[in-house]
Amino acid sequence: MTEAPVTDVTMTAAVEQQPAPEQAPAAPDSPWAGFMMPLLLIAIFYFMFLRPQQRKEKERRNMIDTLRAGAKVVFAGGIIGTIVEASEKSFMIETADGSRMEVLRNCVQGVVEPASPAEK
Repeated sequence: MTEAPVTDVTMTAAVEQQPAPEQAPAAPDSPWAGFMMPLLLIAIFYFMFLRPQQRKEKERRNMIDTLRAGAKVVFAGGIIGTIVEASEKSFMIETADGSRMEVLRNCVQGVVEPASPAEK
């Protein structure tokens, strides 16, 4: 008689009979552990992105509020002009000799030259 060939079934049965290695018991998870990572990410996002942007916008608002006639400013579209009149929502600027435009205050990007008392 011939011997029965060893099959995969007998090999898997032998592997299944071996005892599983013991694992250390898992530490109980704290209910706060799930909240710590999102809170940490929100804090990092706030201090790295939102707070500096708010500070920069506040400085820009203060700069716009202090602008008076005679200040030379640059606007969002790249227009450079001298403020002739300032109203609550807009500036009347002069871009060339006798050429005037009305531009919204929100479009101011920066001051080109500080206004001197002699120019007023």
